[in-house]
Amino acid sequence: MKVRTGWSALLVTALTLAGCGSASGPGATNSGGSADRLVVWDWKSGEPSAKAYVEKAKADFARKHPDVTVEFVAQPFDQYYTLLGAAIQSGKGPDVMLFNGGGQIRDRVDALVPLDGYLAEDRGRLAGWDAFSKDGKTYAGPVTLQGHPIYYNKALYRKAGLDPAAPPGSWDEFLADCNAVTKAGADCIALGNKEGAGIQFWLSALGSATLTAQEYDDWIAGKRDWRSPHVRQIFDLWKQAGDKGLNSDGANSTAMFNDSFAHFQSGKAAHVIGLMSDVGHWKDFNEFLTPGELGVMAAPTVTTGVTPSMPFDGGIGYGVAKATKNPQVAADLVRSLTSTDALKAFFTEAGAIAADTTIDVSDGGPAVATIVAGIKTGKPALHVALSSKTLDLMGRLSQQLLSGSITVDQVVQQLAASDKTA
Repeated sequence: MKVRTGWSALLVTALTLAGCGSASGPGATNSGGSADRLVVWDWKSGEPSAKAYVEKAKADFARKHPDVTVEFVAQPFDQYYTLLGAAIQSGKGPDVMLFNGGGQIRDRVDALVPLDGYLAEDRGRLAGWDAFSKDGKTYAGPVTLQGHPIYYNKALYRKAGLDPAAPPGSWDEFLADCNAVTKAGADCIALGNKEGAGIQFWLSALGSATLTAQEYDDWIAGKRDWRSPHVRQIFDLWKQAGDKGLNSDGANSTAMFNDSFAHFQSGKAAHVIGLMSDVGHWKDFNEFLTPGELGVMAAPTVTTGVTPSMPFDGGIGYGVAKATKNPQVAADLVRSLTSTDALKAFFTEAGAIAADTTIDVSDGGPAVATIVAGIKTGKPALHVALSSKTLDLMGRLSQQLLSGSITVDQVVQQLAASDKTA
């Protein structure tokens, strides 16, 4: 099987890398595949850390379909969905395409093939299906699990006179620890909200520490009460953190990918709400802080009586275009891209927490052990349940909250209206 990547996949910009992907140029489009050729769009295949993963998937697919050529076209992440939408609308889209779980794929299911019948054998092995589902149908095979652990720097805890083995259990304790950290010369929280993504991580990381169990379940089920005191409190704490100086300077002008993460891993901030997989995650941080100095803590409890949990969902997954010439063969490629050998390589090289629950991650160190243990009792991430339209609005409003140009009540009112019409 021949596999090609876009010629400009080598032209990776810092912004593209920050967006969890590598790039071919925006002009690297194609006219889709044919009966003996499949075109894949993603933002991962050009990354060095994904090379072994792609090669394993290619080899698995070649054993099943030796006469089918596959072309991978790595697109820039920051333009990916715009390019994909235009390609689909023009009828020149790829056969197989990568999606983030949540609103980005749910907004495009009309252009995708339901994969339940094709991937039924993988149900028990893979987790994260719900993030790629809508109205009882599944539209992508999950590759990774993605979540939002709160990482902390144990060395900075010791420098501030805190016990690194006992991170704060309540919001009041967290504020007290932040005060000690800032007195010791570091920021409490590394925050980048230039893209408006910081509020998504905040919502999902603190949600289970603030909402009751019933409120949380209702949110995921689509019965969201944006004006409830507990939902309002999540946004109020976002504003408080900014007003109290807990965040690193210039959050609204700091890119999350990768500037805020670099601020944390360089030892300038004690905490960061990061990712479980791909970038801004345990493997990246281990390289700078060393595994023994990287901690993962539960969200500090905000509402008395709630039990914080690890927020996670399906991270990224490959779907099949409705316009593909042979959906069975395209679905077989998705199965290869979610095969155990391929996903094991993805974990080993990139640190991705694979959707395959049979993979042994015991050599990943204490941080990944804590993350994987949290998955067993974790709940879906709150922001993944929202539409891309509402997420975009929330990002803009979060910037205004930090700048002081809008109130919390105005924020939840606008988000309630958006979510109702999404």
